[in-house]
Amino acid sequence: MALFQDSDHKNIIELSGISHTYDGGQSYVLQNLDFLVEDKPAQGQFAVILGPSGCGKSTVLRYIAGLQTPSEGTVLVHDKPISSENRVGMVFQQYSSLPWLTVLDNVSLALAYQGVSDKERRERAMEMITKVGLAGHENKFAQYPTLSGGQLQRVAIARSLMANQEILLMDEPFGALDINTRLQMQDLLADLWRDIHPTVIFVTHDISEAVYLADDIYIMKKAPSRFVEHIPVDLPLHRDREMKRDQRFTDLVREVEDRMIAIAAE
Repeated sequence: MALFQDSDHKNIIELSGISHTYDGGQSYVLQNLDFLVEDKPAQGQFAVILGPSGCGKSTVLRYIAGLQTPSEGTVLVHDKPISSENRVGMVFQQYSSLPWLTVLDNVSLALAYQGVSDKERRERAMEMITKVGLAGHENKFAQYPTLSGGQLQRVAIARSLMANQEILLMDEPFGALDINTRLQMQDLLADLWRDIHPTVIFVTHDISEAVYLADDIYIMKKAPSRFVEHIPVDLPLHRDREMKRDQRFTDLVREVEDRMIAIAAE
């Protein structure tokens, strides 16, 4: 089964022939993995990765972020190898903000490294802080309990988007949040995707969350891992909670659940 797209869109992320071993090739964590995400102008892509624990979902994100290198294969962003010039930000499940800096300083950090002037840096960072719903908190230190868990993840999302608004990598970012905050963060992310149009690669174990957010779902099998299923999510791009009561939504959740169970049994 080909997991490569087939259209005239340019490639934004491409993993080809990826394998990873920690023992010189006696066993493989990932093997013969291919993954292609195309750029959709004025829309972006929202790809969700599902799979059993330990199958390498987070490792795939780390390859794209340039935090880890596979034993074999190539990783390209915009058809170029990962470098300091095209590095991609990542939002982790653990809170990753710098607690000794304010929200404003955290969000504007990438702009500071890029040499953007103080005035422009503050203006652009405040615009993003407002987009993620943190206006009024910009001068607070980005640490718990000064900010809640949901607010700290908003800081991480804003910081990543300031570093690169084209690509957003998210590794189970809502896993540690209570259910109400998690639902609010899902809505925020859906709104940001519709507003900014980034390409989002999102790892989760929550099938309902995957269907709600994604326009494409990719499923990995257990080690030696690779992608074995691609499920397009044929729902309207505008997502709201009423959609979760729609019959097509519940049918898709069951379809993905059935495929996950079947793949785990293979």
